[in-house]
Amino acid sequence: MSESAVAARDASTVMLVRDGVAGIEVFLQRRVTGMAFAAGVTVFPGGGVDATDGIADIAWSGPEPAWWAERFATDEQTAQALVAAAVRETFEECGVLLAGPTADSVVDDSTIYRESRGKLERRELSLADFLAAEGLVLRADLLRPWSNWITPEAEPRRYDTRFFVAVLPQGQIADGATTEAAHVAWQTPQDALASWRAGEHVLMPPTWSQLDALCGFADTAAVLAGERDITPIMPVYSPGAEGRPLSNFPDNERYFAELPQQSALRGR
Repeated sequence: MSESAVAARDASTVMLVRDGVAGIEVFLQRRVTGMAFAAGVTVFPGGGVDATDGIADIAWSGPEPAWWAERFATDEQTAQALVAAAVRETFEECGVLLAGPTADSVVDDSTIYRESRGKLERRELSLADFLAAEGLVLRADLLRPWSNWITPEAEPRRYDTRFFVAVLPQGQIADGATTEAAHVAWQTPQDALASWRAGEHVLMPPTWSQLDALCGFADTAAVLAGERDITPIMPVYSPGAEGRPLSNFPDNERYFAELPQQSALRGR
């Protein structure tokens, strides 16, 4: 990292998927325009890791932090915090709770925890305290590691984001009841990419890349069974580079070839 670069904050993002009539569908949010980071763009639920996400006594089911640490090339404490942040952010941003009363069950109606959801979003409650108070176990086994993208060094706000994938638990409903989303929708990856090419919404390279990868799977079972080679990706920012200011990420030439001509991303 260059001496002038801002340190990247750990973050977790979750691709929430389900099986639909036309194939896999993924839950997408269009962020409100007043956000400090990625304002107005279409994203998956997620956000930065909080200090309380790494609390050691959290009730846990599934692969241990050491397993996640190996997949994401980090230490165990950070890995635990990343998984906890993935569960917390998914609950905060779309009401889907990857936890259950036992190690092999999951809640089928997360709306009964609406008050706690609000407290979590306002940082009045930690995930560990919420789970303990409700007698719930974090279901790490419902998540799969997917990829790792790092914000370019030139940016003033940077994140070291680990992407996860999870299937929508039966009985639960993903909603838009968050202050961070102006619009939410379930779309097939193919439809989301087609509407992006038509200029109907904005996709940053990391989101575009994950949607493109999901197009290669027939159903959610195949997604969960897939083995991912997770190598950190940090695009390079070169302003004014012939309408292609970002490079050094997979298929970057195709991204800019498909990017709508009117997109502000061309002129950054």
